[in-house]
Parts: sequence; C-alpha cells; structure tokens
Amino acid sequence: MKKIFFYLIAGSLLAGACNSSDAGKKAAQESSAAADTSKGTPVIAFDEMVHNFGNITEGERVEYSFKFTNTGNGDLLITDATSSCGCTVPDWPKEPIKPGKSSYMKVVFNSAGKDGYTEKEIIIRANTKPEQVQGPKIQCTIMKQKS
Repeated sequence: MKKIFFYLIAGSLLAGACNSSDAGKKAAQESSAAADTSKGTPVIAFDEMVHNFGNITEGERVEYSFKFTNTGNGDLLITDATSSCGCTVPDWPKEPIKPGKSSYMKVVFNSAGKDGYTEKEIIIRANTKPEQVQGPKIQCTIMKQKS
C-alpha cells in the first residue's frame, strides 16, 4: 500500500515537472530532494555485534572498527555513542549515511587498571526508531603485567 502511494506521488511530481518551466522544475527537484531526506526510517545494522580481543596485557590500548550498514530507507545520522565505562571510547561518522551505504564505528579500549574478563557495550543515539539503539560489544581478558 505504501509503495502504491509513493508511486502515485512520484508520478504526479514527474507529470507536474514536465509541464512547468525550468525554474519550476528546479524548485520541484529541490523540494523533492528535501522531502527524501526528511522521510523514511534509517536502520543501523552491524556486520558483527561482538568482538573479542582475547588475552591482552593490563595497560594495553586496543581498538577495533565495527562495520555497519544503513538498511533503512532514510539517511542515518548518529548523534552520540557512549560506552558503559570511560575506558571505552567510540568514534563514529558525523555525516549522514545514505540508505544501503556502509561505514565504520571505531572503538578504543584502554585496559589500564583493569584485571580479568571485561565486556563493554556501546549505546548509540541516532535518528532511528527507537532513538537509542544497542550497539556492538567488545570483550577481552586482561592479564596483569609480570613484575
């Protein structure tokens, strides 16, 4: 039903653009482009939800880039990404990700002062529905440095 509605609107815009002057065509295209970015629902889908670094030495900094794709039908804009601890810092793209396109979220973990098994998860805020999305997790086992 939604597809039929979309095709009807697209067809009427096209028919109207064919019968107007160049200025009218440009205005119709601009308004159509603006409508495209404000409509649709973006969906963030990660290729993998967990990365395990295995055993690392206490004090070591490790990083991993999680690949994700916008599988929705609207531009994806990530506004914030946080972790369950200040030792884990996510870095995400600040520009919108078009539908069908992919990008990476880099996660840096600092193991200083930690010991044993650790799991940290990323919480993402974006223009998705719902606005807050469970992101990927990192895992590792931190080994104390031998004196």
